Amino acid sequence: MSMRPDWGRIDTVLLDMDGTLLDLHYDNHFWRVHVPERFAQRHGLSQAEAHAECLRHYDAKAGTLDWYCVDYWSERLQLDIVRLKEEVAHLIAIHPGVPEFLTAVRRSGKRVALVTNAHRKSLRLKMDRTGLDVHFDAMHVSHEYGLAKEDPAFWAALPRNEPFDPGRTLLVDDSLPVLRSARRAGIGHLRAVLRPDSHQPDKDVGEFAAIRHFKEIMP
Repeated sequence: MSMRPDWGRIDTVLLDMDGTLLDLHYDNHFWRVHVPERFAQRHGLSQAEAHAECLRHYDAKAGTLDWYCVDYWSERLQLDIVRLKEEVAHLIAIHPGVPEFLTAVRRSGKRVALVTNAHRKSLRLKMDRTGLDVHFDAMHVSHEYGLAKEDPAFWAALPRNEPFDPGRTLLVDDSLPVLRSARRAGIGHLRAVLRPDSHQPDKDVGEFAAIRHFKEIMP
């Protein structure tokens, strides 16, 4: 399966943020290490107890809007999640080749939109840290549609704010459930990401063509 899409058949490029444009190491460290540490301190638990309790809460909300909602987790865990995110913001990093790819896509005349499950507060922190927002024609947050990207109905709702021809759209995302949802919604060009977290091995990308570096699909 060719990594390079047929750019002559693409008008719109939709890009995920965490794990796709940005290194997922920040989020993985935040939720698996930093939050359990602060949860242990807040509730007088051992590290092992706090880690297990946090994972139990996470698993119960996986794939839902609550999982991506900093306000939900602030209330559920009794922690200031936004403040905690800022404590480790130095770990926010852009994947190699991303700014060059975004510049090239814009220069080629394609419309470029960020489409993320991240909460608007998380998006603001990461854009402030990376400056990537200047590359996008639009940025869409799934919370504002009331649907996570894993739900095919999200892709049916997105055109009310982001008109696009699904068959002439490229989506790059690191989530297999999201890619499968988008495929069911008719998005014609799909690419997965081999290594969302630079500190982890390649992931199983299932049936999708996948990129290691954005230079592989440069227009």
